Amino acid sequence: MKSMLSALICCSLFILSCQGDQTNVYTIKTELGDIQIEVYPDKAPITVANFKRYIDQAKFEGAYFYRVVRMDNQPVSPIKIEVIQGDFTGKEYYFPVIEHETTEKTGLSHKDGTVSMGRFAVGTTAAEFFICINDQPELDFGGKRNPDGQGFAAFGQVLDGMDVVRKIQAGETDKQTLIKKIKINGIYPN
Repeated sequence: MKSMLSALICCSLFILSCQGDQTNVYTIKTELGDIQIEVYPDKAPITVANFKRYIDQAKFEGAYFYRVVRMDNQPVSPIKIEVIQGDFTGKEYYFPVIEHETTEKTGLSHKDGTVSMGRFAVGTTAAEFFICINDQPELDFGGKRNPDGQGFAAFGQVLDGMDVVRKIQAGETDKQTLIKKIKINGIYPN
């Protein structure tokens, strides 16, 4: 009986390990506290798969939130936004860039706590992502933050830890660069 129970437990653990990362809830562990997020693979499958690939390879460990955008530190832009953003790979992007999933395609929008991918031109999305503070409709498809009007690829939402996001955003900056970057210890599935 005891060996049968042991075999059943081993079999169950093997099956669970073979299923891979099935969760859509993650914790971003920072030196200022935890930020829990949920991602939406049903709405933004390409973006979420890319994000999970970086997590599975532990590429975000030891990266930093380095950029904060507030109303007081973007005087030249007529379209103002509020976000925190990180340099998550620290060195280089490990995987090819991905297709841009606009908010028009996904049905998501940049609300308070939305998690979205950073980019330069369309088709340059790699690993940097940002978190919105307050609603940011100018980051959606058709918004005016970028001249191309394609917006950014929203793919998740903060469930808990907006107090940590706001604490990071309140940090002292030189323009939009944090004077003291906030270390990310890792991003882990819940």
